[in-house]
Amino acid sequence: MIAAMKDVLMKQHYRNYFLFVLGINTGLRISDLLALRVGDVRGKSHIIITEQKTGKLKRFKINNELQQHISKFTINKNTATYLFQSRRGQDRIHRVQAWKILNAAAQEVGLSEIGTHTLRKTFGYHFYQKYKDVAVLQQIFNHSSPAVTMRYIGINQDIMDEAVDGFSL
Repeated sequence: MIAAMKDVLMKQHYRNYFLFVLGINTGLRISDLLALRVGDVRGKSHIIITEQKTGKLKRFKINNELQQHISKFTINKNTATYLFQSRRGQDRIHRVQAWKILNAAAQEVGLSEIGTHTLRKTFGYHFYQKYKDVAVLQQIFNHSSPAVTMRYIGINQDIMDEAVDGFSL
């Protein structure tokens, strides 16, 4: 489904594709993504922000593939420009517009339950599936406990579903 979402979003507009790619590869909240400016990411090794929700400092490594996307997306853009600028004017797109973009693409690929938080949860789910390290993911998400992180990314539900599937009396 990730590849299908990328295809649909790329056909809409490269900005929409890049929003999705950056979101699923960093796990940043949508409010933090939308507040980014070109100068916050271009030529940088890390995204360094103060999270809007928590007020905590966040430092996130930008991997090589993401660096390439950033370079391509930000070429010829002023460093002060919002990364996800509205196509109407100089302001950034807002949460509702991001939701509309993502939701329209999701419906096109046959997904019904999607929101702006889906990008963050997708990052977390796949990170956990690859590394099985809830402690690192908890730190990335600034969660208070591993249990909160597991519940947030839906792993507990997957574990329960799998256990029940294999259980019969």
